[in-house]
Amino acid sequence: METRPKLILELEITDKLIDMASWLGLAFLWVFTITVYSDLPEIIPTHFDLSGQPNDYGSKMAIMFLPVIATLILIGLTVLNFYPHIFNYPAKITADNAAWQYRNATRMIRTLKMIIAFVFSLVVFLMYTSASGKLGFNSYWFMTLVLGSIILPLGYFVLRAVRRR
Repeated sequence: METRPKLILELEITDKLIDMASWLGLAFLWVFTITVYSDLPEIIPTHFDLSGQPNDYGSKMAIMFLPVIATLILIGLTVLNFYPHIFNYPAKITADNAAWQYRNATRMIRTLKMIIAFVFSLVVFLMYTSASGKLGFNSYWFMTLVLGSIILPLGYFVLRAVRRR
């Protein structure tokens, strides 16, 4: 196993802004979920088919699992970001490129955190609006939006890492 440099990266303003957006998104998720919880019926849709029609139902308590899961993911990714030397990279890490590759990888993780906070908030919003009969949605377009919002930024950061070997 190769020995990689262990560096402590100074956060740039972009990193701080992305982190702030992630945690604000998570705070919004919690506030929104708690706020709408009392308005929900006892049984709510918990899964949707591609046309946006509910095809599984559960207790309204199920909606509370989403902020919990999002919080655990954000905390886990935050801790992971302190150890960029253990990540997998598409390029060999050397003393010359380590700082740049680590910064790129940790920014990718930060961006992923922000997307996760956004997606989980959107899922709770859609569950709430579906349960309350206020809005229907097309799951096909929702999944396209979610997958695109994850795959495109991750592809961008991986491509940058490959180009800057």
